[in-house]
Order: sequence, then C-alpha cells, then structure tokens
Amino acid sequence: MTTARAQGKARTRQLFLDAAARLFADRGFHAVSIGELGTAVGVSGPALYRHFPSKDAMLEEILIGTSEFLLQGGSEIVAAPHSSDLDVLDDLIDFHLTFALAHRDIIRVQDRELGTLPKAPNRQVRKLQRQYLDLWAEVVGRLRPEIAPADLQVAMHAVFGLLNSTAHSTEKLASADERGILSGAARRVLIG
Repeated sequence: MTTARAQGKARTRQLFLDAAARLFADRGFHAVSIGELGTAVGVSGPALYRHFPSKDAMLEEILIGTSEFLLQGGSEIVAAPHSSDLDVLDDLIDFHLTFALAHRDIIRVQDRELGTLPKAPNRQVRKLQRQYLDLWAEVVGRLRPEIAPADLQVAMHAVFGLLNSTAHSTEKLASADERGILSGAARRVLIG
C-alpha cells in the first residue's frame, strides 16, 4: 500500500520531470539551471536533489522513460488480438499520435538533446527506439511484403518524422483535425 507521503513525493518528482521537459524543450538542457527547475515546481532548486541525483539524471529519465513507454505500449498493441494487421497498424498510429499530441515538449527534447546524453544512456535510447520501429516494420512488412527491408526502414523513419511533427506546431495554431490529417498521411505512406 502506497502512503500519502510516497504519493506526494511521486507527484513532486513528476512535476520536476514535466517542468524539465518544458524548459529543456524551450531553452535547451544547458541553458536551464537547477534554480529554474525548482522555481518552475514551486520549491527551491536544491530540492531537486531529493528526487534526482542530477539534472543529467532528469534528462536521462525523460528520454529513456519515453522510449520504454513507447516500446511497451507498442508491444502491447501488437500482442493484443486484432482482426487484421491493418487494425494493428491503425492502433499503433493512434497510440503514437496520442503520445505525440500530449507530449510535444518531450519530442522536442528528444530532437534537441539526445546527443547530450552520455554514451551508455544514448545507446539505450537508440536501442529502445530501434525495437519500437521494428515492431511497426514487422506489421507493415506483412501488409506490404513487396517493400524491401531497407526501404521499409526509410518509410518508418519518415512516418515517425511525420507523426512527431506535432512537436513543431504550436497548440494554438494546430489544425482542428490535426490527428485525422496526420493519421491519414501516415497510413497513406505506409500502405498506400
């Protein structure tokens, strides 16, 4: 059973991660101070050290945690019963778009700061991302067996670029049918 104190600590920890993602996306990892992170959460900057060993650890958790989340969610979709591979693909597109629309800052941090990670966590993120891409490629490969594996990889990267483009549009200017447009475009790229 989780105590109220543990729940409060978990909430504060998540507030720090959310603030870090927003600030790192807007200004860059190196431009954000510990004090600014604390202020964003409403505590002193050094309070961060009760939750994370360093600002670098926050960046690692954001990027590794996101990659693990996407791989786990994608794996669950692929493992779930579906009537067709097309239904699996539609669920994968919907899952990824739901994430991308809700977590624009995290995608911008990924784009901007992956190279900031030390070698080992950087390799871990890239490995998780390859596994996630391979889940999709396996499904699309069954739908489009005529596509060579190398071409399938290129198509997958193009689709992730398309779906992740949400991070580079402002929510205020976003289309009323952003999800429908992006979903339809991804489907057309992958299955024609």
